[in-house]
Amino acid sequence: MKNRIFILSVLIVILSIFIISCKGKSKNENTSVETLFPVSVDRVEKRTIERTLSFVGNLEPIDKATIVPDISGKLWKIYVDVGERVKKGQVLAELDHRHIDLQLEQARAGFEVAKANLEDARTNYLRMEKLYKENAISSQQFEKIKLAYESAQSQFQQAQAALNLAQYQRDVSIMKAPFDGVIVERLAEEGDVINPMMGGFGSRGGVLVLMNFSKIKVDIDVSEKDILQIKKGQRAYLEVSSIPDRRFIGEVTIVNLAADSMTKTFKVRTEFENPDLLLKPGTFGTVTVVTEVKKDVLAIKKEGLLENSVFVVENGIAQKRNVKTGIENKTHVEIIEGLREGELYVVEGVIGLKDRAKVKIIEGGGK
Repeated sequence: MKNRIFILSVLIVILSIFIISCKGKSKNENTSVETLFPVSVDRVEKRTIERTLSFVGNLEPIDKATIVPDISGKLWKIYVDVGERVKKGQVLAELDHRHIDLQLEQARAGFEVAKANLEDARTNYLRMEKLYKENAISSQQFEKIKLAYESAQSQFQQAQAALNLAQYQRDVSIMKAPFDGVIVERLAEEGDVINPMMGGFGSRGGVLVLMNFSKIKVDIDVSEKDILQIKKGQRAYLEVSSIPDRRFIGEVTIVNLAADSMTKTFKVRTEFENPDLLLKPGTFGTVTVVTEVKKDVLAIKKEGLLENSVFVVENGIAQKRNVKTGIENKTHVEIIEGLREGELYVVEGVIGLKDRAKVKIIEGGGK
């Protein structure tokens, strides 16, 4: 009986040791499986990198004019509406010119009379001059004829000036477009008194507002630190929130080399073609000026750069590589030293990654 109990006890001990050893072995087997860090990768490639500076500015039309006559008068007719496109030289509006027409007729008649009197006076002067040279008339008689001729000349000049003034008043009573554009505002109504000097009660100073925004200008304020990088003729891009999927291409046209005394910034003008009139004056946009361009240089996405190092993936192992960088844009950075074209580098999963860690590529790496 005692032998059976002893044997049973030994068997229980042996079984317990076996179970414990099996658990230990299973635990060791589980811990021996190494962790693979999931990463997204991309390839080092050659591309064009642009160094840029960005600014916010107000969009303005390349040309803007308030249509106003050079003389005062009652507005007789407006021929265009707001939103209408017009051509240079097109008649937009007219003042009541009936009284001007009467003055013009009177001035023409006076001019013809003065012209006829001048011709008669000249003929008489030439005839008397010949007689005077032949001593057929006295000097007093000739002087009288000469004064009459000079008076006729003066009267003719006055009549011509009066005719020119009347014609000018008739011409400027008709308001024409100074350039191609779009009517954006109507300032007066037919029957209003228009006074370009705003001199009278109830009078208006302008009739219409015309804009040409087939080209847009954007003035930007540039700091002292950045102004030396900006030059006339540099490429510029314009982006507006109302058209998020389009970037307009233009250039720097004016660089003011004198700083504003109040803001200590420099005014720089950029211009952009706007043939479809999608860009609207009075709105804001972001102007990006390209200050430097490098073509066919090695570059990587900025997400793959961790301070001055990049993780390169070879045979499933991430190797930390120190690099020397150059210029950069919003998405990419130039690599001067440390990487070769075509190498795989980690784009996502960089944070927390250790040198020579084993990784699992979950995205990227295509050729």
